Formats: sequence, structure tokens, C-alpha cells
Amino acid sequence: MDDTTKVLLRAARGEAVPHTPVWFMRQAGRSLPEYRELRAGIGMLESCRRPDLVTEITLQPVRRHGVDAAILFSDIVVPLQAAGVDLDIVAGTGPVVAHPVRTMADVEAIRPLEPEAVEFVAEAVRGLQRELGQTALIGFAGAPFTLASYLVEGGPSKHHVLTKALMLGAPDVWHALCTRLADITRTFLRVQVDAGVDAIQLFDSWAGALSEADYRRSVLPHSASVLRSLPEVPRIHFGVGTAELLAAMSEAGADVVGVDWRTPLDVAAGRVPGKAVQGNLDPAVLFAPWEVVEQEARRVLAEGAKAPGHIFNLGHGVLPETDPDVLTRLVELIHTA
Repeated sequence: MDDTTKVLLRAARGEAVPHTPVWFMRQAGRSLPEYRELRAGIGMLESCRRPDLVTEITLQPVRRHGVDAAILFSDIVVPLQAAGVDLDIVAGTGPVVAHPVRTMADVEAIRPLEPEAVEFVAEAVRGLQRELGQTALIGFAGAPFTLASYLVEGGPSKHHVLTKALMLGAPDVWHALCTRLADITRTFLRVQVDAGVDAIQLFDSWAGALSEADYRRSVLPHSASVLRSLPEVPRIHFGVGTAELLAAMSEAGADVVGVDWRTPLDVAAGRVPGKAVQGNLDPAVLFAPWEVVEQEARRVLAEGAKAPGHIFNLGHGVLPETDPDVLTRLVELIHTA
């Protein structure tokens, strides 16, 4: 299909749109009873490796909410496991790495990602594009810094102490690690683009833990090497707690900068001139009375109008306890506002 009919892509390019496009990070997931039923007894990584499950889970929020984009159901550690890293996603914890990366030898043990190792992703993308019509399909991956944090810490971390210590104390090891991870991420995204995704989002979930100086010196070059390798599709870049990094993140090569709920979109637009923005309703607002949800959503729309293009989203992912009917109602509001 001619992608000019897909409203999200037009907004990403700063073109006129009939309505503000809307989708939600983590729109496919635990907030949906049909997702919980389908995933019962099936591990996360196994779910990500089964094209039939990936297709169905990705489509569930499109059917229920009428969003303008589907995001491929996967996980940022999928390409790491496919490249041979011994890890698992532990319920209630997150990704856990069997052998954390601390030395140059550990870095050198990380194999390149072969495209055939994630053919299941390509198969799912091709199947989804046969179903989605005018709904855009977003592919995604984790940025090198966020992937590195999991590998160095051995799992989720609140303060990223070991990651920062390696980054600052052994920059040769750090840059070697991020170079390898950028290669893996490029391959993973290239598979998705070649299979037919309409746009990609690079998640740097933990970049907000850094100062701007450390980000520019130790992270920006590696994220840029990923984003600039995919010029043929709109590229979205998102991190949490990145208000002071927005300008630097926009320089990495994204067309759209995702903004969490802490920074008003009109302020963000001033920090990323010429770029479209994505966001940024606080996910917790969805638990307030509807009149509050509506008021806050209209505020986000007004602030987003200050940028060349605006894709409505939450400022982070849908919380598991969210009432799906509120999301459906919010989509209707955004489409008619």
C-alpha cells in the first residue's frame, strides 16, 4: 500500500494530517485480557519467537482500540539471545544475563547477529503487513547504551553503577561493547525494515541516567550509527527521563523524538527544532476520572501542535492495571479533537 495513506508516517514527516495519529507504547500486553489469555503458560522469549503469536498479539490493540500504528510484539533482548547471549526474561524481574560483560574478552565473546537467526521476526512482519491496511507497523530495537546496561549489570539496575564505572573507567572496553551492540541492533532493525515495517523506534530506556556530556561522549555516536543506517523509513528515538538530553538525542538521526511525561511537548519542540515529537500523556493519568483524562489529553495535543508534527502517545508504556476501555475512549478523543 502507498504509505502516504498512513497518517502516522505523514505526521512523522511533518506533513498535514486529517487527525493527530495515536498509538501507545506497550499497547499490546498485560492491560488486555485477550493478551493474558493467549500468553498463559508461554514464556516471553518463546512468544517473541513464534510468528503466529507475534502477529496475533501485535494486532490485538489495533482491533480493540483503533490506533493508527501497531508496534511489533518483541523485546529488546531478542537480538541478543539470537546472537548467542545466555539470558532469560524472568517474570517480575526482567532480562537476566547469565554471564555479565565486564572485560574485553567478554565483549569479544559476543557474536554478530546473523539475519537468519531472527527470520521469525521477518515472517511476522510480512504477515502483519497483509493484515494492517492503513495502520502503520512500527519495528523497534533497544539502543546500544540500554542493551549494554543489561549486559554489564546482569539485569535491570536502578543506578547503573557498574555500567557507568565501565563507561568511565574502561572506555576502550565500553566503546568496543557499544560498537558490537550497534552492529547487532542495525542487523535486527534492517531485518524488520527489509521485511516491510513502516517506521522504527529506537528505545534508549535508561539514557536518562546520564549527564549530557557523558551521553555525547559515550552514547550518541553509537545510537547515531544505528539510526543513520536506516534512512528509508521514519525513525523515532525515545528515552525516559531525558529532558536534558533531548537536543543531543535529536542529533543522533531520528525524525521523531519521543518525550516522556516530565517535559511539556512545546518545551521539547523548542529543544529539537525541525523535528516531530511523540508523546506524552502521563500513563498514571489514565487512572483518573475521565474529565481529567480528557483535559490532560487536550493539553498534550495543544502543546504538540507547536512541533512540525505530533504523534500522540503516552510518556512511557501502558501500565498493566490500565482499563483498556479508557485507552479506546482516548483514541476516539484524539481522532475527533
